[in-house]
Amino acid sequence: MSTVYDCGELADRAAGLAAASGAVRAGRIVVLPTDTVYGIGCDAFDARAVRGLLEAKGRGPDMPVPVLVGSWTTVDGLVMSVPRQARALIEAFWPGGLSIVLQHAPSLAWDLGHTRGTVMLRMPLHPVALELLRDVGPMAVSSANKSGFPPAVTAADAVSQLGEEVSIYLDGGRCADNTASTIVDLTGPDPLVLREGAVPVQDVRDVLGGQVEVAR
Repeated sequence: MSTVYDCGELADRAAGLAAASGAVRAGRIVVLPTDTVYGIGCDAFDARAVRGLLEAKGRGPDMPVPVLVGSWTTVDGLVMSVPRQARALIEAFWPGGLSIVLQHAPSLAWDLGHTRGTVMLRMPLHPVALELLRDVGPMAVSSANKSGFPPAVTAADAVSQLGEEVSIYLDGGRCADNTASTIVDLTGPDPLVLREGAVPVQDVRDVLGGQVEVAR
């Protein structure tokens, strides 16, 4: 049975975060608010939980699950190296609506889908999400909707699509900005914007001060 916690109420927020932390550690999936849209998430290192997340969305491993982190320093343990360009983008836009694709550390025991050795990382600008992430560590998080349907901008939207497939819903109110994150791929010779979203391409160019391509 699913439980929805109103994170606008102090006591309910504390109970919800405790329940969500316990669920994630037990290999279950939860729904959490972010600064863009609601996310469905689980322990990034629990391959079975990630498969459950994909099944709940009705999606296959051909679309890998991004990873959310609760601090800048977490990134150092997840990737082969953090290039200068990545650090510049992190300092400029994290926490916030910018996702960065990097080569992940080959020693990590995770299965996020068909990633071809890469991982997409973001630090969200939402207090509930950050508190959960700082408690449980990196989480595999995708938008909280069935594949092909609109992303959830309220907890009720997520419940209507995902229902009992999710054990805990953290209700942080309506998302302030339902624009998806901008995605910058730093695995090639030049930065490549895979998707323009919350952060304009020109802002990325201003920070990196060099050649920035945009995927067509």
